[in-house]
Amino acid sequence: MLAKQRILLVDDHEVVRLGLKALLGHHSQFDVVGEAVNAKEAVEQVERLRPDIVLMDIRLPGASGIEACEEITHKFPETRVVMLTSYAEDEMLFSAIRAGASGYVLKQIAGDDLIRALEAVGRGEALLDTAVTQRVFQEVRRAVREEEASAFANLSQQERHVLLLVSEGKTNREIAKALFLGEGTVRNYVSSILSKLGVSNRAEAAAYAVEHNLRDYL
Repeated sequence: MLAKQRILLVDDHEVVRLGLKALLGHHSQFDVVGEAVNAKEAVEQVERLRPDIVLMDIRLPGASGIEACEEITHKFPETRVVMLTSYAEDEMLFSAIRAGASGYVLKQIAGDDLIRALEAVGRGEALLDTAVTQRVFQEVRRAVREEEASAFANLSQQERHVLLLVSEGKTNREIAKALFLGEGTVRNYVSSILSKLGVSNRAEAAAYAVEHNLRDYL
């Protein structure tokens, strides 16, 4: 059975804190041990109370909840932070993840769903509101594609075509025929490709092309 989770509530609106406290008070697995209204108080309360979970509004007067999250997760790694926000803003979402937040939920979340979210975080799981999960996956896919594309940034379009054929095991003669180039020109292209990619031979160049999905960028 999950041990009782000690919760610190951080929100500059008293009504929100009262509502959260009332909700959590109906569940014996949670114990609200403190409250804070800004980032500075949040960090001070974490240092004093050492809660298991900080449930914190992302928008606070003065320093943001994200700044507080970063400081808390750095100084007190055993404390997990769940960011609470009214808006599913991509910039805020990824800033919260980079700051070390264990969860990111919208204030529109149903009470039972918030309880399940806190229980999941208490078990050591990372959690995102379902409303923003798809955005995370989209951003991860975009970042991966950008990283792959940058792998060939120094190659000209013709060099990429030559590299693709090298990755298919084609000889210089076969590449020259396929691209209507002289065999000497192909040798020069291959030499340039090896130099730009920082690899020693055609086999390494071919492996690099496959690893970074060259075909998708032609």
